Amino acid sequence: MERLLKGKVCVITGAAQGIGKAIVERFAEDGAVVYAFDRREGIMDQWAETCSESYATRVIPVCCDITDSGGVKKALMAIYKQEGKMDVLVNNAGVVFNRKIGMIVREETELMFRVNVVAALELMQLVARFMARNECGSIVNIASVTAVLGSPGQVAYSATKGAIISLTKSAAKELAPQGIRVNAVAPGIVKTERFTELYEVTGDKIDERINRIALGRLGTPEDVANACAFLASERASYISGQVLGVDGCASI
Repeated sequence: MERLLKGKVCVITGAAQGIGKAIVERFAEDGAVVYAFDRREGIMDQWAETCSESYATRVIPVCCDITDSGGVKKALMAIYKQEGKMDVLVNNAGVVFNRKIGMIVREETELMFRVNVVAALELMQLVARFMARNECGSIVNIASVTAVLGSPGQVAYSATKGAIISLTKSAAKELAPQGIRVNAVAPGIVKTERFTELYEVTGDKIDERINRIALGRLGTPEDVANACAFLASERASYISGQVLGVDGCASI
C-alpha cells in the first residue's frame, strides 16, 4: 500500500484523544514522522511508542500548551533543528463550550478564541517560516460544520470556527507564493469521547441528530483523519484555500 506521507515531518496538536489521536495514527500509518502535541504530560508516551513500532516510523509526544507562545516557539524550533524541515501542520487542538445566547459566559468564550483561533494563528505563523525555507508545506486547520451551517446553542463556538475558515482562506492566498498550501476540514457530528460525555450530560437524543445526516450515521475520528491525510499529501498538491466538509451531508 502506498504511504502518502512517507518521510514527511508533521506537527499535530490536540493529539492525545479523539480526532487528534486518529490523525496521528493515520499519519503514522502513512509513513510520516509525527510530533504529537498535547498539554497533558506523559499521557501519550506508551501509545506513541506503540505507534512507532506498529507503523515503522517515529511518533514523538510533545508536552506543550499551545496558548503558551514561548513554549510553542521553543518546541517548533527544536523540531526544525532536529529534522531540518517541517512539512505539515494540523491545527486540531480546540475547546468547546455549548451555550445558548442567553447563557454565554465571557470567560469561556475568551478561552475558546484563545485556543481555537489565536493559538492556531500563531502556530501557522511560526510553522510557515520553516516551510518557506523549503518552499513547500501543507497546513490543515480543523473547522466545523457549525461554522458553515450554524447550530443553535453553539453561537460562540461557531464564531471561533468561522474565524478558522476565514483565516484559512486568507492565509492560503498569502502563503501560496511560498509553496505553502492551507486548507480546512469541517467535521460534522463525530463520535468522540467528548461527544459521548456531552450527550450523557444533556440527555439529548442522538437518534434525532443522526436523522439529520443524509448518510445515516455519525462520523468517526478516522473519517476526519482520512481527509487530513489527503490534504496533507502530494495528491492534493493543487488544492488550497478550501474547506472540506466531512459531515455525511448533514443539515444540523
